[in-house]
Amino acid sequence: MDVALGVDIGGTQIKAARVSCEGEILEARKIATPDSLEAFGGAVRGLIAGLGGGPIGVGCKGIIDPATSRVDVLPGTLHYLEGQVLSELLGAKVAADNDARVALAGEHRWGAARGYQHVLMLTLGTGVGGGVISHGRLLRGASGVAGHIGHLTIDPAGAPCICGNRGCLETVFSSRAIEAQAFSAVHRGVASRLGRGAACADVFALAAQGDLVAADIVFEATYKLAAAVAGLVMVFDPEVIVIGGQIAAAGEQLLDPLRQEIHARTRLMLRRDVPVIATRLSDPSGVLGAAALALDASVG
Repeated sequence: MDVALGVDIGGTQIKAARVSCEGEILEARKIATPDSLEAFGGAVRGLIAGLGGGPIGVGCKGIIDPATSRVDVLPGTLHYLEGQVLSELLGAKVAADNDARVALAGEHRWGAARGYQHVLMLTLGTGVGGGVISHGRLLRGASGVAGHIGHLTIDPAGAPCICGNRGCLETVFSSRAIEAQAFSAVHRGVASRLGRGAACADVFALAAQGDLVAADIVFEATYKLAAAVAGLVMVFDPEVIVIGGQIAAAGEQLLDPLRQEIHARTRLMLRRDVPVIATRLSDPSGVLGAAALALDASVG
């Protein structure tokens, strides 16, 4: 198969691209995400109509049944897609999955996870997404929930999470959690260069510049993330850990302490280092991963 079409369904934009089997984006288009189900199908069909033929892959937030492309669970602005079958809405057979697993599919075919058979990936942003490759195949579980790493319980009595649980990983490590910690410190009047509306990237930047409050927030969040990942390493025994998402832009400021803490917590049993590396695909839109999903399905 020479080309595939990748579609990334986001809360504000829907992006589509024609992608070569080497991972090159040949043509790309995007539209604003429709605000109703009635407008959705026609808008997306129109978006991809001019991109030519080929297998279609779709990435979308929520819990997606890859066997049927049905959207089983999707809270938020795209809630109107919940219960819908994407193949029917797009008028064509599609390979569809959760956006984090789609990102992993792209990294496995063309990026940081290429050549590995056992991979753990985390996408760190407003929440924490993730995916697992075991024996060369994406792990989806009995009902498509596998890989929702952000909802691993870190503190049984912790803060309520949007998933209905308490103390999930993304309540302690995510851009929202880090920004909330920064706001709390400023609101309490703690001496810091942090502003009341400090974004996650601001917290990391000020931590690197020596702001003690920002550095403490980053340390605590990263420490808890590393502890969670260390536990996952013992469960999945990956060859490599891939870190993506907007917070991964912090680079070695994030990755180096992660490596050290994960190694400290796993070295006795594992007897080896697990590389912790950043994603390598330069495409932030998700269309490359969606195209990779389609190509994988066409030869699977």
